[in-house]
Amino acid sequence: MTHGQERWIGVDIGGTKVAAAVVTSSGEVLESVRAATPAAGRDAVLDTTAALIDQLRVTHTVDGIGVGAPGIVDRSSGRVVFASDILPGWMGAEVRSELEARMSLPVTVDNDVRVMAHGENMIGAGHGRSSVLFVSIGTGIGGALSIGGQLRHGAHGTAGELAHLLVPAAGAIGCGCGRTDHLEAVASGPAMAAEYAARAGVPVQPLQKVVALMHSGDPIARAVITDAGELLGRVLAGVATAFDPEVIVIGGGAAQIGADLLSPLMSAFRVEAMKPIAETAILPARLGTDAPLVGAGLLAAATRTEVSR
Repeated sequence: MTHGQERWIGVDIGGTKVAAAVVTSSGEVLESVRAATPAAGRDAVLDTTAALIDQLRVTHTVDGIGVGAPGIVDRSSGRVVFASDILPGWMGAEVRSELEARMSLPVTVDNDVRVMAHGENMIGAGHGRSSVLFVSIGTGIGGALSIGGQLRHGAHGTAGELAHLLVPAAGAIGCGCGRTDHLEAVASGPAMAAEYAARAGVPVQPLQKVVALMHSGDPIARAVITDAGELLGRVLAGVATAFDPEVIVIGGGAAQIGADLLSPLMSAFRVEAMKPIAETAILPARLGTDAPLVGAGLLAAATRTEVSR
């Protein structure tokens, strides 16, 4: 039942699309809209974001807006303090102040992966857990650390980040920072797709195509997915030893591959990690493709609660 519940708008700003949705306090998505991410720079991205929000507000009364944005975000100001070249000119974007001025509503902004992690903490696989390491495997590799149900940002806003961890391998593409010996360069969705192309001697294809080839019996495709999963498991064994979370939650688009990626990940984790870390629960995320939107909406709701106390 959504009758009587407060409503929020959750926004997910990505490299290829901007999406927005009306989300209830219980995490139900009532309506969603999306548009291609413009390539003309930060102002055009914020214009598109504002237009999507306005579209939803035609038929919904909402109490605030939550935004998941790529890059390192200053949580207090809602400013992007660092970003790769995924969005031209995105570093320095004043996301919160720009949108608040246009929308006349309170806006909360955080890193896109932390927003997803917040949703999982509130109503997903991390709910009720004392500490959670959230791992996003998608266009990039992202991470977030939560303790006592609260996201931890660290001194510089990078707590839980995993993309730039050194790995004993070289990727077929570069990490977002350009290095090829970082986890993102070997285990992200594009990295797996590029690795298949390199091994099979064919042009790079979307990861979904590589997964389809795996299901059709292609041994190279299966080896690529398995190898990526095993490497993720080995790296996460070290991360878990450092952070000692109660659970590790795996989400993101590439995680939708399912057991073909997660089984080798879990097996390698159990072998690599020392006891009792090896017994750490590894769970698939529950919120699926709506995770960024639901998490952003619930983050706006949580911020409103904090302010009202």
